[in-house]
Amino acid sequence: MKFHIVEYKEFEVIEGMAVMEKRILSILVDNTSGVLTRIAGLFARRGYNIDSITAGVTADPRFTRITIVTSGDELVLEQIKNQVQKQVDVRDIKILDADTSVIRELALLKLRVSEAERDKVLAVANIFRAKIVDVGLNSIIIELTGSQSKLEAFFELTKEYETLELARTGITALSRGMDDVTYLD
Repeated sequence: MKFHIVEYKEFEVIEGMAVMEKRILSILVDNTSGVLTRIAGLFARRGYNIDSITAGVTADPRFTRITIVTSGDELVLEQIKNQVQKQVDVRDIKILDADTSVIRELALLKLRVSEAERDKVLAVANIFRAKIVDVGLNSIIIELTGSQSKLEAFFELTKEYETLELARTGITALSRGMDDVTYLD
């Protein structure tokens, strides 16, 4: 099974079979206890895959934005959207398109780096506008924010160093401009 990445859509075409795609859902929910568990539980009960999930309170503390990256054929993705919309806590759901959205991910990468190797790692970090957030005797922690392809390119350039630890937040995203803003009372 091979997937080809085109921005944030992955797809697979096999003669006579469905086309598999990745989709980014931006879900605005009431900021209530257990809401994330209920949304994630819906995916688990239905057998839908979650590739990435992030959640955080919005500018209005009554609401939380959950960003989920999921995959499936067109029918499955439509079912996912419909099932999520039925949830009591869900106020709004948007399908985000890579061309009309700002899509980012944060990664913290801890590398084993000797004092002699630090300058080379710092040079690569500067090219990617990454931040050095901790330096130890034999390690360095780098914070990097950007698209998944930017993060993957950075990981590729630093693979000659031993990765001690890696933490990624998953995708978070918003649509560009004012046209797609949801106002809630």
